[in-house]
Amino acid sequence: MSKGFINEFKEFAIKGNMIDLAVGVIIGAAFGKIIDSLVKDVIMPVINFILGGSVDFANKFIVLSEPDGYTGARTYEAMSKAGANLLAYGNFLTIFINFVLLALVIFCLVKAVAKARATFEKEKEAEVEADPADVALLKEIRDLLRQKPTV
Repeated sequence: MSKGFINEFKEFAIKGNMIDLAVGVIIGAAFGKIIDSLVKDVIMPVINFILGGSVDFANKFIVLSEPDGYTGARTYEAMSKAGANLLAYGNFLTIFINFVLLALVIFCLVKAVAKARATFEKEKEAEVEADPADVALLKEIRDLLRQKPTV
């Protein structure tokens, strides 16, 4: 039973499925970093500008409870280190925007690939359907020879 599993795994690995998956994961991770930078460095500054000022979404949170006698800074980082119970909606909003943008880009990419494949398939079919000039001429001669002679 274990030899069958090992053989199946070898067949799976040799077919390239694992390689394709690994490449996809690596490219996806790199692409995720690009989207993170797009949101952090391009989109959020525009949103801050529209909202009129410097709005740091990482520091948008609601304090549900804070440690007794806490007198430190009221930033997300300082309060979370102190053990405060925080509802960090700003961080969630940033991650949600990342997700929506990533989904949009992937959707557009899949649509573009599907369109390119469809175009490629149409071109391939057109090449198969189109006869070279000499083949078309030979078919025309054949068809003329098949006709009954008219006297």
